[in-house]
Amino acid sequence: MAGVKLLGLWYSPFSHRVEWALKIKGVEYEFIEEDLQNKSSLLLQSNPVHKKIPVLFHNGKPIAESMVILEYIDEAFEGPSILPKDPYDRAIARFWAKFLEDKVPAVGKSFFLKGEEQEKGKEEAYEMLKILDNEVKDKKFFTGDKIGLADIAANFVGLWLGVFEEASGLVLVTREKFPNFCAWRDEYINCNQNKKYLPPRDELVAHFKARFQAAAAAAAAAAPK
Repeated sequence: MAGVKLLGLWYSPFSHRVEWALKIKGVEYEFIEEDLQNKSSLLLQSNPVHKKIPVLFHNGKPIAESMVILEYIDEAFEGPSILPKDPYDRAIARFWAKFLEDKVPAVGKSFFLKGEEQEKGKEEAYEMLKILDNEVKDKKFFTGDKIGLADIAANFVGLWLGVFEEASGLVLVTREKFPNFCAWRDEYINCNQNKKYLPPRDELVAHFKARFQAAAAAAAAAAPK
């Protein structure tokens, strides 16, 4: 489809949310890789408030923030619905999407912290995981048997969290602590309906392993001698 472009990063769960929604809708788009170390004028002009990816361009008009973009895609394009039809289910999907949007960034950042700051981050992660472990008990997806808004919002805990654990060596999730969450994550990753939309895990692990190693080397070099 003409006029659809996405400014993002291939390894970003936030960019991936948008790509996932576009693929569900069957929308053709151009992906433009951003460099966060040298932000482009296109990014700074199209998202002057936050200066972050992703940004979706539709007919030349920019839309920022991944969760805002998801709802825009659902309303602007034909194809399978991302939000449930039932008003109550829509409200529940939005609730869990907001919960994940609020909690996930701090969990991701905790992998790059050290000492007391990391311990605090781990505690926050455990609280989030306890809540999710209870919510996804005996569930295939958040609001039924089909992928929806909350499931797309959950892509970090569904895939990236495990990638971060493998790449960093810091393990937050065990089947003993979070059995329901682990069962849900297995279904999430391996479900045929879902699998085709997830990026290659091995490529993500290699990318983030290099980032964690670089961060560790920089911290060691900066430490008092």
